[in-house]
Amino acid sequence: MLIKSQQDIPASEITDEKLYLNRREFIRGVSSIATAPALVGCSPESEGSASDEELTPYKDITGYCNFYEFGTGKEDPTRYAQDFVTKPWKVTIDGHVNKPGDYDLDDLLKPYTMEERIYRMRCVEAWSMVIPWLGFPLKDLIARVEPTSKANYVAFTTLFDPEQMPGQNRDVLDWPYREGLRMDEANHPLTILATGLYGKELPPQNGAPLRLVVPWKYGFKGIKSIVRISFVEHQPKTSWNMMAPHEYGFYANVNPEVDHPRWSQARERRIGEFRKRPTLPFNGYADEVSDLYSGMDLRKYY
Repeated sequence: MLIKSQQDIPASEITDEKLYLNRREFIRGVSSIATAPALVGCSPESEGSASDEELTPYKDITGYCNFYEFGTGKEDPTRYAQDFVTKPWKVTIDGHVNKPGDYDLDDLLKPYTMEERIYRMRCVEAWSMVIPWLGFPLKDLIARVEPTSKANYVAFTTLFDPEQMPGQNRDVLDWPYREGLRMDEANHPLTILATGLYGKELPPQNGAPLRLVVPWKYGFKGIKSIVRISFVEHQPKTSWNMMAPHEYGFYANVNPEVDHPRWSQARERRIGEFRKRPTLPFNGYADEVSDLYSGMDLRKYY
């Protein structure tokens, strides 16, 4: 299981990084489970999916990070998060649900085999990467805790522990970090709770042991080290929207036609590439998710 220490994971459960880097071998290796609900973006017939693109090397994913709880520099999380304690880990589920409580991460992962936790997704912040995540659909957890009819949004909260997270001793943001999704966004099969990458448990600098991945939104929606998931009636406050509401909206959908007030969002830089490339609407997942926003003014609801 991904929540075990690295030395406790049998070699048979760790996918060799060379297989991930070789697209054809990777797809062949998972073709037998192509119908599994957790296997997203891995079908070779899926036009425009992240499976058509070269994976970002592990060292870049784990060495160039945004995780302000450990510092604002891109190398700070790798430098300061290595002693971060992630075991044991509990997630509090509360709000408008029939089954609230403190859930152990081990128990949340038990229904899934390693193969059922493979996702390959394109992710965008100020730069972009293609990451082979390990995780499970958020909608599975939602079904498990049984939200009531009053649950219109899902709110997430990061651990607050300034002793372990030195960045929380600075007033860069109003800690703890908070994020949120509309219920239909949270129930979309592309929305996952990630617990690892490249067949290994999630490194501390990447949000261990549990983080949100919503691949059609900008990276700041991917809240890390989650300790609370709340089902609420009204749109929850989110960290960057509170910090700079004129720059960061609640939705954070990738929209190349709407510039950030301080820079253009029409082009993005893929890690490892010198030239920028055009940014794709909804980060290339428009066919899958654009219907969620039918009739909405995406310049207003940014």
